[in-house]
Amino acid sequence: MTFEFVEYADREMLTISVADRLASQLRVQLQREGRVLMAVPGGTTPGPIFDNLCAAQLDWDRVDIMLSDERWLPETSDRSNTRLLRERLFVGPAAQATLVPMCSNADVPEDALPELAANIAPRLPLGIVVLGMGADMHTASIFPGADRLDDALSGNAPILLAMRAPGAPEPRITVTAHVLNDALNKHIVIFGAEKRAALETARSLDPQKAPIRAVLDRAIVHWAE
Repeated sequence: MTFEFVEYADREMLTISVADRLASQLRVQLQREGRVLMAVPGGTTPGPIFDNLCAAQLDWDRVDIMLSDERWLPETSDRSNTRLLRERLFVGPAAQATLVPMCSNADVPEDALPELAANIAPRLPLGIVVLGMGADMHTASIFPGADRLDDALSGNAPILLAMRAPGAPEPRITVTAHVLNDALNKHIVIFGAEKRAALETARSLDPQKAPIRAVLDRAIVHWAE
């Protein structure tokens, strides 16, 4: 397993640099392909990256954007990752991109999986994936101790799984590990000493205990204190 580790002087420099790199990779892929699919995380970490990336000048109308995972909540919720995308990424030039949904009106995520996955399948593989990592070494919604962890880590997993995990207050839907791992470009963004230490620990653990381990190979890890 090999990955590139890039350390930045501060978080602002990281967010600008990562946004520039993503824009460059999107341009390169759009020169080669008719369309490109990018998966991004929710949560608090990527917002500043989105603020910079959305202003990039490129053919956004040929870019499809999806989440790596979503909480099964109404889009109006403050915890909705889809809401974050609409407010922070789908603005300015990037408003011309296509949002590939990861949520629906279904009562439980299992009922929505076939329709959501069918919309993603013809757009694969991922051209770019951006991931975060929790201090517990989870990524996307692939958590240690989750009810479908074995399935999410399997090389034969479907594109999407519903996931319930200790410490996650609502059901989640997640892209599975092999789909994330097949991305042409992989980026992992983490902040702080605790997560840097967790990343080092994950290198020697089985993905069952450290799910981030399943997607580390060939990734670029971006870190700032």
